Amino acid sequence: METKELISSYDETNDIFVGKISEKNGYCVNYEFSKGIFLNIDKNNLPASIQINDASDVLNVEKNVLENPDVVILIECSGDEIDFELFIADEMVYDKKSLNIFHIANFSYKIKAN
Repeated sequence: METKELISSYDETNDIFVGKISEKNGYCVNYEFSKGIFLNIDKNNLPASIQINDASDVLNVEKNVLENPDVVILIECSGDEIDFELFIADEMVYDKKSLNIFHIANFSYKIKAN
């Protein structure tokens, strides 16, 4: 599993959580991976960032939890399936497996804040 640096932000007013890989600048396409969760893909067909709209509702957590800077995202694509896990303050707040209907390349990332 390759480790990447995460830049995360939470907009409490609009209830939007964004987690971006620090070395990525922009994205080419975004896919709705799950209701309210968007996976943004770069030109190499690899993840660049994740956006969660209505984050407190989608993740079923209080807004103050989303303000915690200790965020880790584990995301893997095995070709057929995408596995997404989100941890805040060492606690899993979301876990989802989905079919790779987007034809995203194989990868295995641990994206974490410094």
